[in-house]
Amino acid sequence: MPSDTLDMLLLLAKLTVLYGVVMTAAAYLVLAERRVLAWIQDRKGPNRVGPLGLLQPLADVIKMLTKEDVCPRGADRWLFYLAPAMAAIPAILTFSVIPFGPPLILFGRNITLQVVDLNIGLLFFLALSSIAVYGVALGGWASNSKYSLLGGIRGLAQLISYELSMALSLVPVVMLARSFRLGDIVAAQASVPFIVYQPLAFLIFLISIAAECKRVPFDLPEAESELIAGFHAEYSGMRFGLFFVGEYINMLVLGGLAATFFLGGWHGPWLPPPVWFALKVLGFAFLFIWMRGTLPRLRYDQLMHLGWKVLTPLALLNILATGWFIMML
Repeated sequence: MPSDTLDMLLLLAKLTVLYGVVMTAAAYLVLAERRVLAWIQDRKGPNRVGPLGLLQPLADVIKMLTKEDVCPRGADRWLFYLAPAMAAIPAILTFSVIPFGPPLILFGRNITLQVVDLNIGLLFFLALSSIAVYGVALGGWASNSKYSLLGGIRGLAQLISYELSMALSLVPVVMLARSFRLGDIVAAQASVPFIVYQPLAFLIFLISIAAECKRVPFDLPEAESELIAGFHAEYSGMRFGLFFVGEYINMLVLGGLAATFFLGGWHGPWLPPPVWFALKVLGFAFLFIWMRGTLPRLRYDQLMHLGWKVLTPLALLNILATGWFIMML
């Protein structure tokens, strides 16, 4: 078989496995959140569909597929249909550059345990995260609803604000690893994870990705008590499901990136590398769920103050301190 054809088949196999694993994990992360929140609130949670409620995600998918798909009168139809895809697809594509294990040798070929090994993987992630902003903005604007528009404007301002602090918090990681390739960043943490050298950058990145995921206490774009679910208030059926699943895929992706940038990626003792990577990702997902069951929502002025007047200046100061530290070595 020609080498190009084999490479193409290998790429398609990686994409198929990645898509299946991510979509299944996102579906069961919804169930996990409902069960963990029930545990925090001292109730049972979903436990009726299948043994221990394990078939609840399947029931949710069937419900979404069979519900009537409505487009509001006066809505911009094309943008209304495009927005859910723009919210979900960039999150899935971001996972394609995250390494979840060391390269393997199979049939005499060196196979990397990531879909694509880009030498600008970090910039690729930042580019896709900026595209995801349009899903929130277009979903709110195209719905022809003032509640949706207000949620979209909130989401646009929030995501742009915290994307800046998130990007700045990763500059010291690039300075320490001397590379934008995620595989090189993981390799640079073979002995010591970057969280030891950059605890402040990790904290800023963690707060910023919670805001990027629109998770409590940063769920102002949705704000059910104020905006009736915000930017996706007019969506129903599977299009609402895409917004919903996109949020949980984003939790997995940003948890994987946090593990890659600060916790050594797939490095760890005793267990296989992919298992270590999965445990770190699920640990971040559990943290996001715990925050939802514990923390109150910020006011909007507090949200903007934290992003622009606290996190961004701290990230800039951390870059200067890291540069000084590297120069003194």
